[in-house]
Amino acid sequence: MSKSSNPLSNGCAHKIAVASLAILVASLAGCRGLGNSNLGTGTGTSDLQQINHIIILAQENRGFEHYFGSLRGYWAANGYPDQSFDGLPQFNPLAGSQPLQGPAPSLAGCDPSFPAPGNDCTVDANSPQVSTFHMLSMCQENPSPSWNESHADWNRSDPLSSTPLLDGFVWTAAHDARSLGFFDVDGKRAMSYYDGSDLPYYYFLASNFATSDRWFAPTMSRTQPNRMYLLAATSAGHVYPPPPGSPPLATQTIFDLLQAAGVTWKVYVTDLSSANPPAQDSALNFFATAAKYPNNIVPVSQFQTDLSNGTLPAVAYIEPGYNAGLDEHPGIDDGVPGANVQVGAQFVSTLINGLMGSSSWKDSVFILTYDEFGGFYDHVPPQAAVSPDGIKPMDLEPGPPPNGPDICTSGTGPTCDFVYTGYRVPLIVISPFAKKNYVSHTVADYTAWLKLVETRFKLPSLTQRDAAQMDMTEFFDFQNAPWKTPPTTPVQPTAGPCYMNQLP
Repeated sequence: MSKSSNPLSNGCAHKIAVASLAILVASLAGCRGLGNSNLGTGTGTSDLQQINHIIILAQENRGFEHYFGSLRGYWAANGYPDQSFDGLPQFNPLAGSQPLQGPAPSLAGCDPSFPAPGNDCTVDANSPQVSTFHMLSMCQENPSPSWNESHADWNRSDPLSSTPLLDGFVWTAAHDARSLGFFDVDGKRAMSYYDGSDLPYYYFLASNFATSDRWFAPTMSRTQPNRMYLLAATSAGHVYPPPPGSPPLATQTIFDLLQAAGVTWKVYVTDLSSANPPAQDSALNFFATAAKYPNNIVPVSQFQTDLSNGTLPAVAYIEPGYNAGLDEHPGIDDGVPGANVQVGAQFVSTLINGLMGSSSWKDSVFILTYDEFGGFYDHVPPQAAVSPDGIKPMDLEPGPPPNGPDICTSGTGPTCDFVYTGYRVPLIVISPFAKKNYVSHTVADYTAWLKLVETRFKLPSLTQRDAAQMDMTEFFDFQNAPWKTPPTTPVQPTAGPCYMNQLP
């Protein structure tokens, strides 16, 4: 869970700003798809009773376009039917109505809606454009997704603006690299992406099961506050991790609701320590829940045991291997130089394949997502959202020039409060009930998984944020159960090159 210190991570704190109704409407309308070529059979709340196990794993710091931006190219190469999927601009049509349809433009490059210089593909006004490019190394240095950087990504020259220019990704990655002594001092890595040849396991799952091109992290900041949303639908006012030694938050998590309702649950921790509570590097440590229910926190090896024994709980949360380098986090993470994306994907494949081969497959849902976007380029901005609890950011900090100290601590803007999501992140919904080759265009942040659990087990909402989410039933076809027999998945390779001292 711990991330390397970063000079830019201490800055740009926006105070409060409630977006106007016009901004809210325009922001949502601009990114909501108008239909889907594979809507399938409708579902209702009663259909959810067929699901008896909901499992979620959020890997680390990978953006939607960085991982799945080239998915339409994979479909074309592998015989999947083409449909709307708002990935990297070079894989989408240059014109047409939403949702995007039609042939991809012949030339790759930056988002054509922003002219150079000063767009999302430059370090500064004197730098050449940096086009999106296929990353050849399975390891790379870490761009920062923290509060200040995320807001500079939104609009580099005016982070308080209501207009998301999405022109700061390369700039912030370059600034971080220069501050930390990285190789990529021009920030080009922010424009990198992987494809189906690198991550065939993920691309196969995303193509055969259900995914989304409007699935966002909950807040414009780094891992810790986003993982707090993942468990509690709020960060309780934090845009940075609570300082070491802080008392656990009394804020209720989804596990408190499940415990009160008598619904079984476990947290499977990949890097489990012998501490008390035994939840090394788990987001649950931020909450009093961890100390209250230590017997519910188990090593990830227990997941396979529970599958074999038919003892999988109703709700399972899997913590990635932060220390073991299995979490897919780029850069310098807990002493692991550039966690290898293929090694992480292979680890995930053992969990999902284990579920597919077990007796629990018939009534389970496995949700694979990422905790935040990692500082990688996306041409779709964060979306207006509901404040979870009215708590304002409490730990805003100025950053180094030119991102502070006057940007966030002495001004206001629409993204200064918890009334916007973070950036898009990958999503795959794997289940016998998942619609085949389905793409959702419904704007949601991943507290929607909480809404799914709450709806299925008749629990109250944790905050106004999860209450406002979709319940994810649109991803399922309960009448036909398309994947009653799971598919044979490809082997995820792990032998790709791994280096951090050059690009690509």
